[in-house]
This record gives sequence, structure tokens and C-alpha cells, in this order.
Amino acid sequence: MTSSSPDLHAPDPTAPVLVVGATGKTGRRVAERLRSAGVPVRAASRRSGTPFDWDDPSGWPDALAGTRSAYVTYSPDLLVPAAAGALGRLAADAREAGLEQLVLLSGRNEPGAARAVEAARAAGIPVTVLEAAWFLQNVTEGDFAPMVADGVLALPVGEVPEPFVDVDDVAEVAVAALLDEAHRGRTYQVTGPRSLTFGELAAELSRTSGREVRWVELGMAEAVDGWRAAGLPEEVVQLLGTLFGELFDGRSSRPADGVQQVLGRPARDVREHLAHHAAAQSQVTCGATRV
Repeated sequence: MTSSSPDLHAPDPTAPVLVVGATGKTGRRVAERLRSAGVPVRAASRRSGTPFDWDDPSGWPDALAGTRSAYVTYSPDLLVPAAAGALGRLAADAREAGLEQLVLLSGRNEPGAARAVEAARAAGIPVTVLEAAWFLQNVTEGDFAPMVADGVLALPVGEVPEPFVDVDDVAEVAVAALLDEAHRGRTYQVTGPRSLTFGELAAELSRTSGREVRWVELGMAEAVDGWRAAGLPEEVVQLLGTLFGELFDGRSSRPADGVQQVLGRPARDVREHLAHHAAAQSQVTCGATRV
């Protein structure tokens, strides 16, 4: 009787899950949920104990070594030309390190993102893709939150509906994809349950906050000047220009059912997220007055 030799690349079920972009909107939430489920996490970013820099591939093998799978967010965005090469190389390194799969955050209906996904999958490792709509958290905790706090939402986009998604839903879908083999290699479109224009989003912000948030449609040149004046890095300014100039043309206006498919429940509505955020802000304010 002969015994089979051990598979030196077989992932250890007690090995950590690598979270690339662990300080970002989704990465932070994915890491928190994995830890709450008792799953060990290796948090990787430019500012974490496990360094990860998309501009320095030499450090990627060390970040991947000994992990079983990875949640990956590419910075600044998969639509930039460099993304396909970077994702292809990371996926090849992950396959060499013996990872079971990658779960990759992507935009919806973006040609650049599609090229990056294709490059990652060509490396021969299962890649689960989460094509997410525009994050609601962009106006409650992201770059546009200060603008909203000042009572205005001003962007270079017309009356194009968007099925805004709660990042908490994206994170929950990502965790399910990391932990359940049934999702391996699939693509899910992760959106909110209904589509609103940015003007309608401003009205919802007004309703839930109890103060007016005006909607202002900007021209692109005016928006770019404003982003630069606000101190956004030039790469972010260029990225936003591409996003609003090319992708908000109606191609992604229809809601999808990725949250329902993966989690067995409807996606959270805009109003639910904004009400929860307003309540949390109220608690912070009340707490501060008691100090």
C-alpha cells in the first residue's frame, strides 16, 4: 500500500485571509466581519503591519505567503490602464503561493475593469468578482461627505439614475464569497434595490438629516477645478473626471440582485442607510454634549 504525497500548496484551513486594501471602505469592513466570524485576517495596505503597495510588486509574495484566499481592492480603480497588468501579476503570485481564490472588487460595466478581471482569471486561479454600484458611503464618510455636511451635493452628472449601494452590503457579500465555495469564480452585480438620480439622493439626504442638502449639477471643468481646490490628489481628480465623464451614461442604471443571490435578503435601501447614519451622527453629537 502506498501513501499519496502531501500537497504542499494545499491551503491550511486555519490560515488567514489576506485583505488587500484593509484600510479602505470595503476592506476595513471585510476584515472586521471575518474576525467576528472567527476567521484570522492578514490586513495589508500601505499603512498596515503587512505592507502592500500596488507600485511595488516585490512585496506581494510576502503578503500572500501562508494565506488561504484574498479579498482585493485595486487602488486607485480598476478602470486605469495599469490595473490589468497589476491584477494579472498578483493573481499569478497568488496561484504560486497556493491560494484557493481571489475575491475582487470591481465597478459595473467598465471596460478597464473587465480587462483587469480577464487578466486575473487568465492566471489560473479562481476569481470571484463583485461589480459594485456607486457607494452610498461616498456621501456619508468619503470625499464628498464634507460637501454634503455644508448642505450641497454638486457633481458633474445629469439626470442619470444609479442604484446606490451600501458598503456594508458589499462587505457582507465579500465575506460570504470568501467563506462559501459555492460562490467561487462567479460574478455578482452588487447594487441597491432601486435607482435614484443624484438630485433624488440629495432629497433623501435632506429628508433623513432634517436639513436641506441642495443638488447642483456642475460642468466638468467647474467640477475639476473644485476638486483640485479641495486638495484632492491629481490621480483622484483624473479618476473622477473619467468616472463622471464616461461611465454615468445610463449603462449601469438598472438595479441588480447580487445581494439577494448571495445573502438571501434584499439589498439595503438608500433611506435605510441614511437613517442609520443620521441616528449614529445624532448619538455622537449627544455624547459630545455630555462630556
